[in-house]
Amino acid sequence: MDKREELINNHYNNYDEDNRLIKDNTHNIEFLVTQEYIKKYLKPGDRILEIGAGTGRYSLYYANKGYDVTAIEYVQHNLDILKSKIEENMNVVAEQGDAVDLSRFQDNTFDITLVFGPLYHLYNDDDIDKAISEAIRVTKKDGIIAIAYITSDGVFADWGIDHLLDGYPNDFDKDFKLIRYPEGIFAPFYISEFKNIMKKYDVTLLNNVATDGIANIISDKINNLSKKEFEVWVKYQLSICEREDLQGYSCHMLYIAKKN
Repeated sequence: MDKREELINNHYNNYDEDNRLIKDNTHNIEFLVTQEYIKKYLKPGDRILEIGAGTGRYSLYYANKGYDVTAIEYVQHNLDILKSKIEENMNVVAEQGDAVDLSRFQDNTFDITLVFGPLYHLYNDDDIDKAISEAIRVTKKDGIIAIAYITSDGVFADWGIDHLLDGYPNDFDKDFKLIRYPEGIFAPFYISEFKNIMKKYDVTLLNNVATDGIANIISDKINNLSKKEFEVWVKYQLSICEREDLQGYSCHMLYIAKKN
């Protein structure tokens, strides 16, 4: 077991990933905004690949809607939970695997490829390139690739503010960008940095979406909203999630592209 594998497994073996997206309003908004955007591109009969499927929150959601889903998950603990939830009527194949090597799949296999977790935990440029390249390779021409990533300032405002003395300069540099290294578990990007990375691939950007906005920063208020109030907040987030002037402090971003 290499260092990355050991650290990531230790993290998820002790973290309730299964309830992350549903445990409160702050986390749920990421799921709601994401699925609203994916819905724009799904067509009947599409084959979906989810890389980094976690415990299956998205994979099982789409399988329940009748889609053919293949789920790849790096962490065995998460995969076991995912498999335990597959019902007889679902068309889901769930396997252990790494985003940087999808050689089990042929080129141009899937209509839509979701990469919702792997880039959170890739720390060097070579692995980032492999994960993105592999996701694009296995997607059909004119198919959709949706890649989630986390932002440096979003993480800084949520986590870094509580670690200003012990975090500097160990976890963030002199410019207060979070440093990418395995012991930090999470590997963030500047939004402009990630968009520049994607320019070298033969894809066309469709949407770059802030899926949770400032929800993490004002989580106490978001979590205390009534059901009807929260519905309005979700509508607000959907209305502003592509505005570049409001994206920087979103913890989670979603880059949606079409394969050329």
